[in-house]
Amino acid sequence: MLRQKKIILGVCGSIAAYKAALLVRQLVKAEAEVQVILTTSASAFITPLTLATLSKKPVLTEFVRDEKSGVWSNHVDLGLWADAIVVAPASANTVAKFANGFCDNLLSATYLSARCPVFVAPAMDLDMYQHPAVKTNFAKLQAYGNHIIEAGYGELASGLTGQGRMAEPEEIVAVLQNHFAGKVTHV
Repeated sequence: MLRQKKIILGVCGSIAAYKAALLVRQLVKAEAEVQVILTTSASAFITPLTLATLSKKPVLTEFVRDEKSGVWSNHVDLGLWADAIVVAPASANTVAKFANGFCDNLLSATYLSARCPVFVAPAMDLDMYQHPAVKTNFAKLQAYGNHIIEAGYGELASGLTGQGRMAEPEEIVAVLQNHFAGKVTHV
């Protein structure tokens, strides 16, 4: 179901960013074409080299890729190119940017330019995940037609236990496969 689908994977700053490598690997194995956009804070958790190696494409992080030549990452072209955008892990910061139309990085600009379905897989500590502001932002994203892939319950990086773990890569791939197969699922 994902063969030749063009997927933008947005990776945000979260300890769960290591799961992005597994997700890229599974998407590529399913024969999807994956373009990774890494937020600045995400690079503290996972390197562009890892994701570029797995996706077989340079990882995009900034609007301008080469100041000397003027090569830039065109967020409009990216938004039109994609069959789907998956943001995994999605931080509370990025969720808030998307929900409120803020556009200060390549990922948020691409999101605002996209005409394709968007899937958001949040990862954050349980108190952040349950905060009324974050819940309001999730509701806004859903009202805009985005799909929220609920965070799982379990032990979190903080040592606490609760909801906030990013969905497993297999679950995210299954959601995408169901979407492209036309199966209605509740995410």
